[in-house]
Amino acid sequence: MIGRLRGELVYKQPPALMVEVGGVGYELEAPMSTCFALPAVGEPVTLWTHLQVREDAHTLYGFSDETQRSLFRALLKVSGVGARMALAILSGMSPEEFHRCVAEGNVKALTRLPGIGKKTAERLVVELRDRLDRLFGEAPAALSAGEAAAAVPAPGGPREEAVQALEALGYRSAEAEKLVRAVAADGMDSQSIIRAALRASLK
Repeated sequence: MIGRLRGELVYKQPPALMVEVGGVGYELEAPMSTCFALPAVGEPVTLWTHLQVREDAHTLYGFSDETQRSLFRALLKVSGVGARMALAILSGMSPEEFHRCVAEGNVKALTRLPGIGKKTAERLVVELRDRLDRLFGEAPAALSAGEAAAAVPAPGGPREEAVQALEALGYRSAEAEKLVRAVAADGMDSQSIIRAALRASLK
């Protein structure tokens, strides 16, 4: 099992990236939250990883910290939740925000994430409430409006890359293009457009 990688960031095209370790390039997929935290290409990076082995593919997933990876693994244990949906959840909410939604039974907030309907959201609450408390302790209190605004990063990014990244997270092509058109402005980079689009999709 590959549990962690430390090496040079070769490329990042969210949600895909590559890290070179000892002359070997590891291709990974990562949630947007991890992609946003990556250094510049050519810089050293450390990622916690999860290797998913299937008959038709071996896929390596990368995370900026162990908390993200723990939540990803917990999500995979929920009936009907695959890696793609787990990445979308981690891209749309921080582990703390997701834990809070589950603890409060906030099904409405969960259904705003791409690919999650009411039944799946209800299943997430039922199956994960106790498990997340055991993993992370008591759920954090909700942020005040001022704190939430301060925590939101500034928007930015190329529109085509943003659309492709949103599609990779499970958004339909037309929906991804609509979100990008609504939030993109001149001078924004792709990561900032994706951030803004994800925030807009949760409103």
